[in-house]
Amino acid sequence: MLDTKSRREFLKMSAGGALASIGAVAEGAAESGGAQSPPPAGRIKKAVQIYMLPKTLSYADRFKLARDVGFDGVEAQTVEDPKVADEIKKASEDAHCPIHSVMNMAHWKYPLSSSDPAVVKTSLDGMKTSLHNAKLWGAETVLLVPAVVNPDTPYSAAWTRSQANIRTLVPLAKELNVIIAIEEVWNKFLLSPPEMARYVDEFKSPWVRQYFDVGNVVLYGYPQDWIRELGKRFVKVHLKDFKVSRDPMTCQFVNLGEGDINWDAVRAAFSEVGYTGWTTTELEGGDEAYLRDVVKRVDKLVLGVQS
Repeated sequence: MLDTKSRREFLKMSAGGALASIGAVAEGAAESGGAQSPPPAGRIKKAVQIYMLPKTLSYADRFKLARDVGFDGVEAQTVEDPKVADEIKKASEDAHCPIHSVMNMAHWKYPLSSSDPAVVKTSLDGMKTSLHNAKLWGAETVLLVPAVVNPDTPYSAAWTRSQANIRTLVPLAKELNVIIAIEEVWNKFLLSPPEMARYVDEFKSPWVRQYFDVGNVVLYGYPQDWIRELGKRFVKVHLKDFKVSRDPMTCQFVNLGEGDINWDAVRAAFSEVGYTGWTTTELEGGDEAYLRDVVKRVDKLVLGVQS
């Protein structure tokens, strides 16, 4: 969930130093009404990050392009302006290209693990906006980076503070019928599947699950291990590849199939846990030809379909 600049900055800093639950969520969703139900059983669904679509186009044309090149849906980002949010909703509906998730945008600059109440309030307000965006757009989830460990925020404090603050959001998530999905990123926090499992499980709520990013764990683990261990907890997936190098400064995120991820193993792990939900490409943006190529890579590497 890092833009290009943030990825590079985090890489430099690093160099220096659930499916069983979906049934329960669906049951809760049916009771409360509102957002779309989780994707039905079948093939994995393909989505694109909204920022990957050409910004020179209107939202209507961006969503139409996403559908035309072969994506099933879009992951949007937090929008504070109600008029823009309505424009995005109409673009999605007109193109028959649903928004399945919202990427919250306030959690890096204003982490929920901060000791500053003003920072936490700004972060919570951003999440509330994201949750309402999701309700408006019919999205099932809001992606959340829960905490950032740094010299001012030790690991244990990041854990307890972030959980306490996220718990205040759970009633709203339930009311709006939107899942808070915790993503693993380069935040020096939740660095292994057991840690992530424990963190999510401690909420004891179907409204807090995990958002698994295939590429974010390559520097210190194997995505297929995460998939198998967290299969009962993650509800959405980000797709990108990562190229490892002996020189940490030259490691980098790359296009699908151009890094060190064993996609055969990843695809097998998805099959083992029965995952048929949404996968969203989180790569550099590009034109129509580039986006069509990305779709073909998802078909081949994730769905196992030769086009």
